[in-house]
Amino acid sequence: MRITAKQTTTKTLTDLYRSLDRRQPVTVTYLKEETREVFAVNSKGVATRRTIRTGRLIETVRTIEPYQIATTKAGEIIIRAMDRESGEARTFRLDRIHAYTIHRTAYTVERPADDTTVAPAPAIIRSTNQLIALELGRDYTPTTRNRTALAA
Repeated sequence: MRITAKQTTTKTLTDLYRSLDRRQPVTVTYLKEETREVFAVNSKGVATRRTIRTGRLIETVRTIEPYQIATTKAGEIIIRAMDRESGEARTFRLDRIHAYTIHRTAYTVERPADDTTVAPAPAIIRSTNQLIALELGRDYTPTTRNRTALAA
């Protein structure tokens, strides 16, 4: 496990980009802002439910499958990833990742539809032979490129 407080942001980003490129899940210890649900009755007598943030950070451990790393307008670096526990897309701030471990297995959760092209998640790997076959198939998949002949 790597503790991000003991290494530079560049090193952490390099590792996360590498896991994204290799489609490897990452288990992160993340500082999440605590939320609380509040029920109230408005002036018309209708009960409403609101979620408020308490401002307190609590530590959670999640296994995620990153699919995008971006920078917000405020300058924060965020990691968009699929959460294996819930199966939903989540956004994580880099400065709140306390520790992480990169796994050697492949992604298993479907990616959200996006305007960019994202390869489908591979099938669940149950044996070494399946993993080897998957990697060889990925290496030897024919590509279609527009080839232009050079004028002599």
